[in-house]
Amino acid sequence: MTTTTPSRGRRRAPTRMERAAGKAAALQRPRVILALLLLLGLTCVMLLDGYLRAEVGGDQRVRDGASAGKVPDKVLNGGPILTFRNGKPVTQAIPKKTIVLTFDDGPNPTYTPTVLKILKKYDVPGTFFLVGSMVSRYPDIVKQMVAQGNEVGIHTFTHVDLSYQSDARIKREMEQTQLALAGAAGITTTLFRAPYSSETDAIDNYSYPVYKKLGASGYTSVFVDTDSDDWKQPGVAKIIKWATPSGTSGSSVLFHDAGGVRTQTMKALPQYIEKMRAKGYTFTTVSGAIAKNTSAQRAAGGTGAGAGAAAGTSTGTVEAGAQPSAAPSGAPGGTTPGGGQTVGSAVGGNTGGTQNGTRRISVQQGAHREATGMTLYEGKALIYAVMVAEWVVPGLAAGLTVVGVAVMSRFGMMLILARRHYRQRNKRRFSWGPTVTRPVTVIVPAYNEKECIANTLESLAKSTHPIEIIVVDDGSSDGTSEIAREAARSFGMDNVRVIRQENAGKPAALNNGVRSASYDIVVMMDGDTVFEPDTVRQLVQPFADPEVGAVAGNAKVGNRNTVIGAWQHIEYVMGFNLDRRMYDLLRCMPTIPGAIGAFRRDAVLQVGGMSEDTLAEDTDITIAMHREGWRVVYQEHARAWTEAPASLKQLWSQRYRWSYGTMQALWKHRKSLTDKGPSGRFGRVGMPLVVIFQIITPVFAPLIDVFTVYSMIFVDFWASLAMWFAVLGIQLLCAAYAFRLDREKYRYLLMMPLQQLAYRQMMYLVLIHSSITALTGGRLRWQKLKRTGEVGTPAGANG
Repeated sequence: MTTTTPSRGRRRAPTRMERAAGKAAALQRPRVILALLLLLGLTCVMLLDGYLRAEVGGDQRVRDGASAGKVPDKVLNGGPILTFRNGKPVTQAIPKKTIVLTFDDGPNPTYTPTVLKILKKYDVPGTFFLVGSMVSRYPDIVKQMVAQGNEVGIHTFTHVDLSYQSDARIKREMEQTQLALAGAAGITTTLFRAPYSSETDAIDNYSYPVYKKLGASGYTSVFVDTDSDDWKQPGVAKIIKWATPSGTSGSSVLFHDAGGVRTQTMKALPQYIEKMRAKGYTFTTVSGAIAKNTSAQRAAGGTGAGAGAAAGTSTGTVEAGAQPSAAPSGAPGGTTPGGGQTVGSAVGGNTGGTQNGTRRISVQQGAHREATGMTLYEGKALIYAVMVAEWVVPGLAAGLTVVGVAVMSRFGMMLILARRHYRQRNKRRFSWGPTVTRPVTVIVPAYNEKECIANTLESLAKSTHPIEIIVVDDGSSDGTSEIAREAARSFGMDNVRVIRQENAGKPAALNNGVRSASYDIVVMMDGDTVFEPDTVRQLVQPFADPEVGAVAGNAKVGNRNTVIGAWQHIEYVMGFNLDRRMYDLLRCMPTIPGAIGAFRRDAVLQVGGMSEDTLAEDTDITIAMHREGWRVVYQEHARAWTEAPASLKQLWSQRYRWSYGTMQALWKHRKSLTDKGPSGRFGRVGMPLVVIFQIITPVFAPLIDVFTVYSMIFVDFWASLAMWFAVLGIQLLCAAYAFRLDREKYRYLLMMPLQQLAYRQMMYLVLIHSSITALTGGRLRWQKLKRTGEVGTPAGANG
């Protein structure tokens, strides 16, 4: 029997929905790009954070015991301040009875502020050699440090031994630290201390060329006379003893304000200052010491020997104005007035505290240059980027930990509830009630299904349950209705009605079928799906329970012999069906699959039929039935075989519509969260589970993979790989159990590792794409997938 909905004639202009679909399609590519850019941006943030923590590009090598045969003796035996003039080394010692307090490896948020308080309390300046990555993470400490009158120098950006690094890496370490200083305190500096350096006699043939190159760029390298060895934590007394110079010698003294536990240093520092002051010592910075030497040289008549004597230097050469007056070429900003200006002067005056505060700070910070122009802006950009990374990465790590725990909890919950569901429904005594034998209506919405509709009708012709079949042709242009009528005749089916309508979408086609149904139970299936002979009978038995309003069947992938098909087969068995067993017991089934589902006709009409408000009409009506108090159950023995997308493009299109439609349905029914009764039960149980496990968890899942790859490359390859295999093992266990429950062959699980590497990533991107579409207010319509008709009767599909 054929029924035709009146038509207005052949369409020539596109319909409103076709125009909307075309507009939506035009918007998809930018959203895909936006999704990829979002993932790329997060990856860049992670790499920046890893670089700051020396996980990316870190180099732990430290050179020790190398020869110093090529290093001039006057350098090895000279003072701790090393510069180069026309390629020749110039060293200076610290003046007698003068202490230059130097602090390495900071800033540290715990210890550096304590050091600053101590220095301020005793009115003592310090010289801090800062690690650029730490500067960018704690800019406020550096700003306070400079404002307090202390001097800063470079200790590289990532604390690497520069003797192992290329010229490009050395330049990058210096420039990035200068940018960090510019962004934090608005200055650059000419002072440098190499990581792992100590006295000048430790300079070797590998490190000396580095100092020489940096000296040619205008840097002053600063070494140590007296090392407190506080990093060894020998006790307060020993730290003070080891930091005390012999006799009345001046000294560049090394302490650490970062790089480990520094509580002993914090206790020793005030005692040390009091002790040295009691011995008549004054405190200054590196620039203050250079200024003292220059002043002594001028007082002696400008001779090098006089300067050396005044400075207490017995070896090496002292040159007036050894502190460079121009910014290093490695420092952003250069030497021009537009690129940077000197903050104060290193010339003239004793810095022991006899001058006014402004002049004193000016002399003691003689190595500083004011950052201007692009140097300042780039520095601030670096600080802001690091600030973002400092917030985002720990937040993501915490969030992903929660997600990981949630995923593992879900696996555990699925296994427990699925087993309980299987045992409960497969007991010999289990029954839904009296056997349902009355006829039902099977509705088949079809749009351009010429390849599949005959197979669908052939499978229904073998049904062991009495059925009426309504094929609703939704404006097909490929002769679907004619093929359906011809198939019905050839199979001797007098229970088939074909209804034609103008193209209005799947919900409208289903509603047309429901209105035309003759029986109180309607079974809905897709036009590309085939049923087993016993499928309908199994599917309608739960309606013996008057509380049941809808039943979800067991959808199977028919074209599973391709890679893409096998991946979807694993997903259907493990994800969909295990989920449905869990949701069934929790009484919050979120979706009845479009491929196989059954409804009470009155219940469908009660909730207003299939809605066009969302793209996931199956999810929409399932939630609506929950809210009306109907029970929705899963019938595992009612199997349907469907043709899954055969290409990645079709798969993306299908899953994009599914995920976006699910979001629409959840948003539409958001008031169930505050409802009472059955509606509130779904809102407070089912909806959170769906949101957490089908939206939030998958959205963040790609980041777990990014973190894994990141850890493999930059942290610990084998530990990360072992963790990945452990998670894969848990998923394989769940999948194997799901296959056992559905009596599927295990050989398809061999595809699961590849599925995790490729297919899963695509599904994540689809969900991110859908989320962006939802947030940007995009709309999609029902999309038709290309079919091949290769899924025939299920007899050949088993296995």
